[in-house]
Amino acid sequence: MQLNAIDENLLKTIADLHGIPQGAFNIRKNGQALARSSTETITIEPKQDKPGINIRIAPGTVNQSVHIPVIITESGINDVVYNTFEIGAGSDVLIVAGCGIHNPSEATSQHDGIHEFFVRTGARIRYVEKHYGEGGGTGERILNPVTILHLEEGAYAELELVQVKGVHHTFRRTEVHVGPRAHLLMNERLLTHEEQTAESEIHVHLEGDGSAGEILSRSVAKGHSKQVFRAELIGYGKCKGHVACDSIIMDQARIQALPALIANSSEAELTHEAAIGRLAGDQIAKLMTFGLTEQEAVDTLLAGYLK
Repeated sequence: MQLNAIDENLLKTIADLHGIPQGAFNIRKNGQALARSSTETITIEPKQDKPGINIRIAPGTVNQSVHIPVIITESGINDVVYNTFEIGAGSDVLIVAGCGIHNPSEATSQHDGIHEFFVRTGARIRYVEKHYGEGGGTGERILNPVTILHLEEGAYAELELVQVKGVHHTFRRTEVHVGPRAHLLMNERLLTHEEQTAESEIHVHLEGDGSAGEILSRSVAKGHSKQVFRAELIGYGKCKGHVACDSIIMDQARIQALPALIANSSEAELTHEAAIGRLAGDQIAKLMTFGLTEQEAVDTLLAGYLK
């Protein structure tokens, strides 16, 4: 497998990869499998009925990772994949996904990734998905991810969903079913600028006694960009859930934050908070006293906020 400089930069940005990873991985480029590797406990196989892969992690697998990044380096690509994850009982693994688009021309390049996870009893996953766009062409870069999780009893899932920059339009849908004594922690961070649009729709079903879910969103909207954040917590039985949305708005951008709570039991404990504001002038001024320009001070504050 040969990686050029553009490939390497995309993989570094979306998956922190420097060359080919160790262990289990699947690298997809321009709608085709570029390279794939399985291990004794993590198998990756192509689907037979539609584009995508099946990832099976054996019960009891711990301290291992799987990388499944997607890169697009051509204009006019419309790539759709369906990936299914079977996370065996008692396992504890890191899954690194993400998509990077380098669009050098006028046609639109788009990737829609539909990921469904079955996290079995007592299993734990950390799932990292980063999105990034670049390229000197005028063609748009569009990413529409779908993430569906089923957490069985005592399972734990930590999601880190990040939009770095350079994505013209995105619609992200996340749906999670949290079983008894299972726990979801979701961290979403995104940046929009120029005329970009980003919409996030989240539905978390707390379905078992002792289930818990926490949704934390941070975003920055610059230029004339628009963001819409919708998060819905639905509680059944004795459960706990919290939604927190915190956004910084700049220039002529627009942001909507719409958290919603639905309790179907008197024992459900659900809370939410949302805040939209601007950078504090005193913070910018303080950094400028250390020799930074105003723009450097703003960039430093935003980088720390979205970290």
